[in-house]
Order: sequence, then C-alpha cells, then structure tokens
Amino acid sequence: MSELANALANLEEDKVRQLVQQRMNPNADALSVVDELRKGMDIVGERYKSKEYFLSELIISGEMFKESMAVIEPRLKAGKKGEPLGKMVLGTVKGDIHNIGKDIVATLLTAAGFEVYDLGIDVPPEKFVEKLNQTDSTILGMSGLLTPAFESMKETVKAVEAAGLRNRVKVIIGGGIVTEQVGRYVGADAFTDDASEGLEMCRRFVKGN
Repeated sequence: MSELANALANLEEDKVRQLVQQRMNPNADALSVVDELRKGMDIVGERYKSKEYFLSELIISGEMFKESMAVIEPRLKAGKKGEPLGKMVLGTVKGDIHNIGKDIVATLLTAAGFEVYDLGIDVPPEKFVEKLNQTDSTILGMSGLLTPAFESMKETVKAVEAAGLRNRVKVIIGGGIVTEQVGRYVGADAFTDDASEGLEMCRRFVKGN
C-alpha cells in the first residue's frame, strides 16, 4: 500500500494534505494519485464493514477525499481533450443522503474521460429523468446505502421507462447493500459495491457490451 493510501486509511488528515500537495507537481500523474486515494477509501470501507470504523470515521474519510480531489480535479479537467468517452447522470436516490461512494465513482469516471452530471443526494426520480433528457446521457447511476433506497431506485427506473428513455439508457446501481437480487427487483442493468468495477461496467456500456 502506498504512503498516501495508508495515510487516508488511517485518517491522518495533515499527512494526506501534505502528500497530495507534494504529488501535484508539474509532471504529476493525477490519475495515479486518485487511484491511491481510492485504495485508501477501500480500506476505510473494509474497516467499516468489520466494525473497526464507524459512521464518524466514514464521514471524516469522505471529507478528506473531497478535499484532496479539490486539489486534483483541475489537473484532471485540464488533461481532458475531445469528446467525452460517455455521459452519465449520477446521484444518491430520494430518501438517502450518503454520498461517499457516489463521490468516488464520479471522480473515477471523470478521470477516465466520462462527462458526469452529479445531482447530489436525496434525488427524486423526476430530477434524474430531467437530467437524462437535458444531457442525452446514456448511463444512469444511482447510489444508496439505506434499504428504503431500493424503492426509490425502482421508482426512478419506472420513471425512465415512462419517459421513453429506457431503451437508450443503461442503469447501474451501487452501494454497500446492493445485491443481484436487488438489481433484479429495481430493474437495473448492473450493480456493484466497488467504484473501480463500476467504472469498468460503464466502459463496457459505452462500447455496447
């Protein structure tokens, strides 16, 4: 594990801030820094699942990640050229305010060349549909960490269908509690609880696989 990933996993705020600033030199590989931060967040997630960490640690790590990305994102955007690899509308569904996993997904996809329209948290179905229409996005990503999120996800898929968009929009759901069974219930095309896997799914979607 890299020093940066380890520092984030151990919630060493000052050290993470210092390491990110050091890495952002003129020759920096911004994407590799993002990957190290992601690995640190993966460890935080594992510690949360094993009850070594609790909600307060999740929130702290999420804020550290966001602060780091505020430094890195201008470099990522400056390196983007030409047409985006794909367009994705993303958000945490109505009734849920968890955003750490969603934010990591948004960052990874942006770094990979996707145009990501992040609607934030507690997003109702009609907002997802409105943004899909506005942007001609072909991927819809919905996140949730609470069981009631399943109904919101299902309602959103129904709203996409009612708007006549389902044939052109692939739906992916994410969160620590999503399963294959939940994916079938919601009507999603794919599910994951891993941000990197989510990125690979989106890449396959835009390739038509």
